[in-house]
Amino acid sequence: MTMTADRMITTVRRDIPASDIGFCHSHEHLFIKKGQPELLDPSLVLDDYEMTKAEVETFKELGGRTIVDAQPVGSGRDAALLLRLSEETDIHILSSTGFHKLGFYPDGHWIHHTSEEKLRDLYIDEIENGLFADGEDAWPEDRIGARAGLIKTAADFEGTAGPYFRLFRAAAAASLETGVSIMSHTELGHNALDQISLYTDLGVPEDRLIICHLDRKMENADYMLHVAGTGVYIELDTIGRYKYHSDEEEVRLIRMLIDHGHEDRILLGLDTTRKRMKSYGGDIGLDYLQGSFLPLLRQSGVTEEQIHKMMHANPAKAFSK
Repeated sequence: MTMTADRMITTVRRDIPASDIGFCHSHEHLFIKKGQPELLDPSLVLDDYEMTKAEVETFKELGGRTIVDAQPVGSGRDAALLLRLSEETDIHILSSTGFHKLGFYPDGHWIHHTSEEKLRDLYIDEIENGLFADGEDAWPEDRIGARAGLIKTAADFEGTAGPYFRLFRAAAAASLETGVSIMSHTELGHNALDQISLYTDLGVPEDRLIICHLDRKMENADYMLHVAGTGVYIELDTIGRYKYHSDEEEVRLIRMLIDHGHEDRILLGLDTTRKRMKSYGGDIGLDYLQGSFLPLLRQSGVTEEQIHKMMHANPAKAFSK
């Protein structure tokens, strides 16, 4: 897919030309409500508007322009705060419809029993008509003006099988109807090829797919090359996550992808949590890519043109339609 002047990206405030995306973090979580996510891990909760705003203002001061928020409807997404934040900071924010891992939803949540067709229609509705500010406790009803610019999907270790199959089919149908890309969570990189195979079998083009978190494990290196070879985008965000590996090892993974000809398919983010936002008392902050990690890439020999692709040109293609 080539960049053309008429490609557009849907942000929570308005559609923008793809060329206006600027410096982009391709996978973050700016707000997550209390509730089921907190039961999974208290550090997932990001519910202080001023703290998140302080992070985004720092990101902006260093040249940041766009942030992709990867929390989908009904799983703790705070669409109203995303819109307010974008309006007050003048940062482009892409919001996600779709679904998360089933652990993000309590027993009895509508995600567990809603038909494929009704889910497809919900995702299309959020893309075309506006996001819902609710949906955690009952079927979403409280609509705001902002629209979704991305379909988020996710699976745990069982991949696309079992209860996830219906959800993946609904997301594929919504993507085909709207032209919006799909960003899909993998659990430590597992079952990425199964996700790609299912989506492409259902007609979703490879360049509409963004596969996340393959860089969690260093031993995924050869697998990452195989996944990148399918033509999908690979979103990498195990940066400043030392429980997995060092930043120097992450640099080597990225260099490997570049050296094998995949620099046009790499996206970067930080996959932020409360533990990773400095304003919440965390370790790194939204300025970590600009201030710490990208300098490491430069020192390793990654060129400015290659960094521009990962932070500007590739997101402009991946998130536009």
